Amino acid sequence: WARSLERAGCHVVYGLVGLKTHCKLAMVVRDEPDGIRRYTHIGTGNYNSKTARTYEDVGLLTADPDIGADLSQLFNYLTGYSRDVHYRKLLVSPHTTRAGFQRLIEREVRTAESGAPAGITLKMNSLVDQATIDALYRASQAGVEIDLIVRGTCCLVPGVAGVSDHIRVRSIVGRYLEHSRIYRFANGAGPGRPHFLIGSADLMPRNLDRRVEALVPVLEPELQARLQEILDVDLADDVLAWELGPDGRWEHVAAGGTVDTHLRLQELAQQRLRRRG
Repeated sequence: WARSLERAGCHVVYGLVGLKTHCKLAMVVRDEPDGIRRYTHIGTGNYNSKTARTYEDVGLLTADPDIGADLSQLFNYLTGYSRDVHYRKLLVSPHTTRAGFQRLIEREVRTAESGAPAGITLKMNSLVDQATIDALYRASQAGVEIDLIVRGTCCLVPGVAGVSDHIRVRSIVGRYLEHSRIYRFANGAGPGRPHFLIGSADLMPRNLDRRVEALVPVLEPELQARLQEILDVDLADDVLAWELGPDGRWEHVAAGGTVDTHLRLQELAQQRLRRRG
């Protein structure tokens, strides 16, 4: 496959030694009348036609100049043309993602300690990284309200008195594979101003330290509302959801059977399509 692309004139890069390239990125550079413009896509899912039919994912298509510059820099890093690992808006593993998460969590801690409302909502495939888990425990003890939507492995224990009283963990299991990573920090963009990130990185040591990953901030209010809508539906689900207890046991949520995440998100997508039609 790679050799056939090379024969067609494509430049195939096999990655960096010691690091798996796991980020999902695309960029088109166009020479337009007003100058060079970069169109970029940063997603949570693979560019795979088969899994796209069964995986739940999100992505951002943007012409933001800073994000375009960041992707150019990252592609140059991957191809060996640059060693610069400083980015304007992206969080990139293994260089800035871990520290960026720690800063965002600590900002919520400081907000809670000041007496203002603070909250963290994280949607991912797995939560394993011990340093991140410890930071979330500290945030809970400071009074930060934390909701975690974890499809697979979760090594954090919620609801433990004095440790994780303010943390709730749930998993959605249904028709589609929950695959997107959506991270929301209630005060990440300033007091009372939420900060949203999407991308390829779960909160595992391999994603933070041993892979090339990319997370992008979603800044447009309309798009933030779409991400909040997904999180709200996930947290309201009482059909597909399972909740993790302090004893480490998962219990199926059966509060009334009114919100099925996958059906509800389908309905919302159809409503948007009808409005546009």
